[in-house]
Amino acid sequence: MSAEQVAAAANPRADDVRTLTHQVWTTYLGERVPLLFVEDNTFVPDWSASVTIRGAWDGMVSLETTRAGAQGLTRALLGLDADADDLADSDLVDAVGELVNMLGGNVKGLVPGPSRLSLPLVAAGRFAHGSQQARVVRLCSSWAGEPLDVTVHAGRAKATREHR
Repeated sequence: MSAEQVAAAANPRADDVRTLTHQVWTTYLGERVPLLFVEDNTFVPDWSASVTIRGAWDGMVSLETTRAGAQGLTRALLGLDADADDLADSDLVDAVGELVNMLGGNVKGLVPGPSRLSLPLVAAGRFAHGSQQARVVRLCSSWAGEPLDVTVHAGRAKATREHR
């Protein structure tokens, strides 16, 4: 087996990421509004969050959704009424960041260790992955009528001068 084949065998499988994503959703957001996996999503994300995993396996887990999706996730996670007043961006950052943190922690359990999970980074818009990273899993889904993608990239982001 080549080094590339060994590295590919260590990557999480889409079925496993789908299962853990469903578990996180039902555990923290309930089953009243199901997470529906779809073939493809075409949308421009308003909110993105990611965590990195570094160690025996290096990669990144990201979550992307619309503003309405982020607001719905925040209301559900905080137990707020659907017609609650507009949420502050800081509430969306906390909720979307917490969800990607839970997803990343579960993905970390699927890959060889030891490894460390970063704190979540949340951004308005699309989150870019490192040029040395390759997408190994992309789950397209819909929750409460809003698109939501969970993506896993493998590989170590190239270190910048400040991080060497």
